[in-house]
Amino acid sequence: MSTSLHHRAIENLGTRIITGELPTGHIMLAEHLEEELQVSRSVVREAVRVLQSLGLVETTKRVGIRVLPPSRWNPFDSQVIRWRLSSDARGAQLRSLIELRSAVEPAAAELAANNAPAQLRRELVDIAHALRDAGHTGDAQKFLELDIAFHSVLLSGSGNEMFANLMGQVAETLTGRTVHGLMPDHPHEGALQWHVDLAEAVAAGDAATARAASEQIMRRTTSRLSGTWTDQPRVFIPVRRT
Repeated sequence: MSTSLHHRAIENLGTRIITGELPTGHIMLAEHLEEELQVSRSVVREAVRVLQSLGLVETTKRVGIRVLPPSRWNPFDSQVIRWRLSSDARGAQLRSLIELRSAVEPAAAELAANNAPAQLRRELVDIAHALRDAGHTGDAQKFLELDIAFHSVLLSGSGNEMFANLMGQVAETLTGRTVHGLMPDHPHEGALQWHVDLAEAVAAGDAATARAASEQIMRRTTSRLSGTWTDQPRVFIPVRRT
């Protein structure tokens, strides 16, 4: 099976579902997709399998492939996040991600100050200083790479494996902000310093200062981006009742 064909089929269908071009309840037939996408039945079958795993579609015997509502999508999957950030729902996706980060990262900073191994503490400080330098020079690509590394090391340093497994979601958030022009050419000086303050507090084992610096970073991020989600609806997941 051609990996590129498989990838293109997933990207085509996933993007169209997320944007609403293929709306909730829409029925697709494998033979029609085969013809439309100009791919083999095996490529269609594998693409549908992936989309099923993401909660975007379900297959029903003698009916076809049905598009599922947003409440069924896997909101933690990096592909779903990337597709939503490229859609008209970008603001809503950013809001959800920033609210998640605002809840998790200050706690991760506090835990890292208490628990991180010495190597991770040193690495976080080194990254923070390099991040500040990249911000001053306006090197957007280098800044993005370092920003992802900083927050990934912070989550890892918390010693909480569930926090650490949010690295991919944070990376997609930071990447999406850069790709879609939501980052300034030169980041806010205060935010750059807060990253350094956070790292040095973690290195010193100062949990309260580490949490406070992380909270400042997230408040600044929320303030800068809140305009992107004005009037964007929230997704309410139905409660499963026994």
